[in-house]
Amino acid sequence: MKKDHRSELLMPAGNLRKLKMAILYGADAVYLGTPDMSLRTKSQFSLEEVIEGVEFCHQHGKRAYLTLNLFSHNKDIAKLDEYVETVRKVKPDGLIIADPGVFQYVKSRAPELELHISTQANICSWLSVQFWQDQGASLCVLAREVSYPELVEIREKCPDIKLEAFVHGAMCMTYSGRCLLSNFMAERGANQGNCANSCRWNYKLKMRLKDGTVEELEINEDNKDMFEFLLEEGCRPGEFMPIEEDGRGSYIMNSRDLSIMPKLDDYLKIGVDSLKVEGRGKSEYYCAVVARAYRMAIDDYYQDPENWDPKPYMAELEAVGNRGYTLAFHDGRLTNYAHDYEHTASIAQWEYAGVVREVEDDAFLVEVKNKLEPGDVLEFISPIARHTILLRIYNFEHAESGENTDVVHGGTKTVIRLPFSLFDHEDTDDLKAWFPEFSVMRKERALTDEQWKRIKFDKLTQEAEVKGKPNDAAYQKRRDALVASIQKGGNETRFKTNRVGTDGCCGKGCNGCMMFWQDDIYAKARDEVLKRKQGELLSRAEATAMKGAAE
Repeated sequence: MKKDHRSELLMPAGNLRKLKMAILYGADAVYLGTPDMSLRTKSQFSLEEVIEGVEFCHQHGKRAYLTLNLFSHNKDIAKLDEYVETVRKVKPDGLIIADPGVFQYVKSRAPELELHISTQANICSWLSVQFWQDQGASLCVLAREVSYPELVEIREKCPDIKLEAFVHGAMCMTYSGRCLLSNFMAERGANQGNCANSCRWNYKLKMRLKDGTVEELEINEDNKDMFEFLLEEGCRPGEFMPIEEDGRGSYIMNSRDLSIMPKLDDYLKIGVDSLKVEGRGKSEYYCAVVARAYRMAIDDYYQDPENWDPKPYMAELEAVGNRGYTLAFHDGRLTNYAHDYEHTASIAQWEYAGVVREVEDDAFLVEVKNKLEPGDVLEFISPIARHTILLRIYNFEHAESGENTDVVHGGTKTVIRLPFSLFDHEDTDDLKAWFPEFSVMRKERALTDEQWKRIKFDKLTQEAEVKGKPNDAAYQKRRDALVASIQKGGNETRFKTNRVGTDGCCGKGCNGCMMFWQDDIYAKARDEVLKRKQGELLSRAEATAMKGAAE
């Protein structure tokens, strides 16, 4: 690996706004495409927006790769001429292809285009990489099934072609996305960009009686302790996997989400050229926060590789909805920690609160994304500055009418005005510089007991997998607690901290927090905050200690 070599951060872009957020929050490159030819029928790019998106990337010194990674049927071939001619005008930095026929077609008609081989091509060995290099490919996206030791060998044997590896996002339960479940069960072609995610569905347990009738096998309080349903996989005799079912069904094919962050330094060390994040269908909040987390992690590694620690970046990734994180095939063979049989929902302790639509001379105009209530704390996440800024707010000014209300509902595209005067401990010039258009903010989310137990269970499995030290007793205890909570049900929710509502205070010194800046109990904490540099707040531990000392 050359000394000046740096891995690029490659982010997904499902529409033009997501593209801009990904670039602003740290992506070196994005991949995008129109719905008909790019394995994402829900892609929201028109051809004009693709052109604008590529130009936006180039204006910011970043790269844009277009996707043409479907496996072609006869009906698709007629579209290729027009597609290739259009792509030539767009001038992307690469075209991602899976089908060998399409590869040859594009190569012969547009030899100036840089061609990348999609993960759909199932490249798992250095022999396959060399084959595509000989055909003229400049980059190969390796299959998710490639282990880290295999990746090291591929890098050694293929030094003259760029390699791309998935580092974050949803995992497909089939071989690098080559899924037929969706075709069979929903008549939606996964390899044509229209996967129904059949592996995420809930499956009900039924029984067929001798007379041919089919009945649901009801498990209730009277019979639940009489039997248990188990799966035994042929290569793991004696290892029984329980089939659990609640009112929603059973999730026997549900994978946790991939996150290589705990081992990211391994990938940077050997010079993987492109670190790919999955998620063209994910939210713009996902694009911003995940890009920011990996940008900081990558930059900090190159700054000081010896002292690099993944923990702060993992904390950021936990603020984004996920199914629990796994290293997947990093070590080769999967363990049960890569799957979640109890719960398929994507959850997080935080939620998308809003996005800056415009920066006026004296205020932010913010489009609200989820419900805001009096006393909510908004955390502003800068695409430029490392630290975030907290604002506690008690009422909301509608930008269009000037009306003040106590509550703003999400999903209404309501735009509120946040005057800079609310940020009573921040510099106005800094606010304008740190939070340009498309800056996002988040707020804590109230979760059910079941969801909190899911998060605790996920953290345990991730830690056990990363350390390679199973803790069967703790695993069983937390899993049982989750199952019991699922069976109990209930919709009552609670926040992790008291940073919500007019009666609570986190003690960290949020802008606008009446309690912190007025109550005598926070006097010592206030003095400490005022000594610190702009925007630097107390940690939760410091706030708790100082409040305790005052009491």
